[in-house]
Amino acid sequence: MTTATISLIPPGAWLALGALLLPLIGRRFRPTLILGLPLVTLWLVWTMPNGASPVLPVFDYQLVPVRSDALGRLFGIIFALMAFVGGLFALRQKSTVELMAAAVYAGSAICVALAGDLVTLFVFWEIMALASTTVLISSGGERAVQAGMRYFFVHVFGGSLLMAGIVVNLADTGSLAIDGLDAGTIGGGLILAGVLLNAAAPPLSAWLADAYPEASYSGMVTLSAFTTKAAVYVLIRAFPGTEILVAVGMFMIFYGIIYALLENDMRRILAYSIVNQVGFMVTGVGIGTEMALNGAATHAFTHIIYKALLLMSAGSVLYQTGKRKCTDLGGLFQSMPVTMLCGVIGALAISSFPLTSGFVSKSMISQAAVDEHLPLIWFLLMAASAGVFLHAGIKFPWFVFFQKDSGLRPPDPPWHMRAAMILFASLCVGLGIWPQPLYALLPNPVEYVPYTVPHVVNMLQLLLFSGLAFFLMLPLMKRSLTITLDVDWFYRKLVPWVATRSFGSVAAMYHRWETFGRQQIGEVFGFLVRHAGPHSVAAKTPDSSYMALVVVALLGVFLFLRFFVW
Repeated sequence: MTTATISLIPPGAWLALGALLLPLIGRRFRPTLILGLPLVTLWLVWTMPNGASPVLPVFDYQLVPVRSDALGRLFGIIFALMAFVGGLFALRQKSTVELMAAAVYAGSAICVALAGDLVTLFVFWEIMALASTTVLISSGGERAVQAGMRYFFVHVFGGSLLMAGIVVNLADTGSLAIDGLDAGTIGGGLILAGVLLNAAAPPLSAWLADAYPEASYSGMVTLSAFTTKAAVYVLIRAFPGTEILVAVGMFMIFYGIIYALLENDMRRILAYSIVNQVGFMVTGVGIGTEMALNGAATHAFTHIIYKALLLMSAGSVLYQTGKRKCTDLGGLFQSMPVTMLCGVIGALAISSFPLTSGFVSKSMISQAAVDEHLPLIWFLLMAASAGVFLHAGIKFPWFVFFQKDSGLRPPDPPWHMRAAMILFASLCVGLGIWPQPLYALLPNPVEYVPYTVPHVVNMLQLLLFSGLAFFLMLPLMKRSLTITLDVDWFYRKLVPWVATRSFGSVAAMYHRWETFGRQQIGEVFGFLVRHAGPHSVAAKTPDSSYMALVVVALLGVFLFLRFFVW
């Protein structure tokens, strides 16, 4: 395989820097920049040869700002494509800050995918955290700002773990290479922990469902695509075959399913679904074979598309109705047919329905479990596929579009939002029917054939019986105006409550000691004033007889000491 020397400037940097021009140009030319920059970036990534940029010496270290190979290009392509479609969906977004931050966010994610060393990766990793926080809080409102601050502090903690791991790993090995890190060392373990936090792995997975639903109708579409998938990219690159990831991924899968089934908020349903789907990818990385790593990478690619499609459908409903609770929605298929159809296609894709993109990606991970003789993992993955169909494949479209009529009759959203949904819906179906172009982009050779009779029949049986179970248990699936408690309750509610009570006790104790101290100091000063103050005996002007008596007394003492002591 030939390699080439490529530019020091990563393609994503042009997208991020170009976005800074958005506040400076008029609204007439803004769409050209919003759509043109991602397309130029996509072309730059697509045409990059295998190779690396010249080494950049910094102090005593050699940095490689850009490295291009099949895995990096795959993620760079989907990140750039997502930036274009997300920009199309948000074309009429009034917040210039959100549009600018979204482009910087996407550009930084592309730079992470093409980074050639850990320091470069860390720099753009932190820019992603800042840009995504800005996307979140730019929607305005107290809830968004509070969620944004919690989101930011969680990611500062994750970035600190990543930086500490890089420093320790550099001290131990002298290398800044990203590939093949050892999770069993202190440095590798810290890096793994920082990356897993961004992947929304336990125990700090609740940040995603806490923060993303508070973004704007377009902001959550952007947020869903980059942070968790950039983390999956780093896991594939740095920790393939790390066995603990299998257990972590399985926990994420079922955690996301359970909480999504409990939710009433349509955007929180889809937020927990992100955790669930990333769990499949993390499991694939943990299995670590070429088939499993191809499956994780392919699933990340297709997940960005169908999850964005689902969130664009939900965002369109929010944009047109201002409502996000399932209990407030229903019957919208009558007036929003395009949104409904695109939402159903996304729901089928996330459920791995045949002829959709999810079917040709998720099944690779299951096949890898079979190839490695992991029957329990395969069984759990199949059970999880049924759970995905329940919460995202049926629950979301049913309660939003088809359940008891809410009386709402909003039209479909503006043309650019419909165009974005139709484009990604077409990709969901197109990649499901013809996956070979996607397989050709993968880092390892692909010898997998998704459409075999046993595989198709097994999946159809699984999904159809899951659908039957949903409608049989429909009375139990109906949601009410309840709140589900997650791990974020500890730092959202418990920690502030304990801090308030603790600080209150400390303040009361301080007040008591302050009062006591003031009293004691007052008594001391009173004593001094009484005995040495301006009205004390010592301060009075003595008369001459008193002075004579004092002189005689001192003379007597002197004479006594002179003759009897000295």
